[in-house]
Amino acid sequence: MGISDNLEEVEPTILIGIGFVLFLIPEPATSTLGIGLMLLGIVWWVQWA
Repeated sequence: MGISDNLEEVEPTILIGIGFVLFLIPEPATSTLGIGLMLLGIVWWVQWA
């Protein structure tokens, strides 16, 4: 049981984290990109569950 076995669960979580950080940056472009990345990560995470 290594990292490659759990990679499908780690990648969406990282994407959600990066999106959250970008959302916190007070600039409209990064906030929009952050929301998009969080939504993509959530959909990806739910799809594999």
